[in-house]
Amino acid sequence: MDKKNALRAGAVAAGTTLMMLLMSSPALALTRDDGDDPGPGLSVIQTVGLFVLCPLALFAIIAGLVVLLDKSRKTDSPTSVVKPKKKAKAGV
Repeated sequence: MDKKNALRAGAVAAGTTLMMLLMSSPALALTRDDGDDPGPGLSVIQTVGLFVLCPLALFAIIAGLVVLLDKSRKTDSPTSVVKPKKKAKAGV
């Protein structure tokens, strides 16, 4: 019975993949549209800076602001730990 379920799942996955491939159209990236006016390309350094360094810098700035503006920490007074009260032993 387990082999039938595996076979059925494989057939459904293969059929779904095949239908998606048949129904999707090609990207047609080389064909220009009317009014298309692409600008000059980016160099490798510009691409790395735009898509790698800028997001990393933005992440670092946001993380730094969160750490600096964190209100949950109190640096003025040390944290106090409340010790539980000792239970009195019952007299025997």
